[in-house]
Amino acid sequence: MNNDNWANRKRQKVHGLAESVGNLFMEAFHYLALFAIGAVTAWAAVVAFLGMLEKGPIGIDDILLLFIYLELAAMVGIYFKTNHMPIRFMIYVAITALTRLMISDISHNHKPDWGVVMVSGAILLLAFAILVVRYASSRFPAVQADGPRRKRNAADDAAEKDDMQSDD
Repeated sequence: MNNDNWANRKRQKVHGLAESVGNLFMEAFHYLALFAIGAVTAWAAVVAFLGMLEKGPIGIDDILLLFIYLELAAMVGIYFKTNHMPIRFMIYVAITALTRLMISDISHNHKPDWGVVMVSGAILLLAFAILVVRYASSRFPAVQADGPRRKRNAADDAAEKDDMQSDD
């Protein structure tokens, strides 16, 4: 029976080590990917801005493109800080992109048609989706997962201390 407890403790220790190493690799990949996405977003925004300056007069669709880059950078920053990706920001990017498309189409073609109505409907639908997502998140908050970033409590510390003492 004592051997069974010894083997079980060793198994749990190996499982904990494997989980810790896996979490380390996963977080390292997340941070590397976030820095890469952030750097690419910043570089694309700078290139777009320099292209706007070179082109001459800056239009509203150019400014909306810069807002898209800003929203993408905000998404990276929020994910970096919270490890959660709010779906609302993706919807904001979609709304801004559709608004840019609509403004560009109207300013270049000077004739509103059914395409403008459909894009307007899509923007309205996305705005309604944000309303639904915000209502759902306030009414039914997400459950926090017990991941590597969770806060430790006294029970966790006591369990770890017991594990360390039993291995000696």
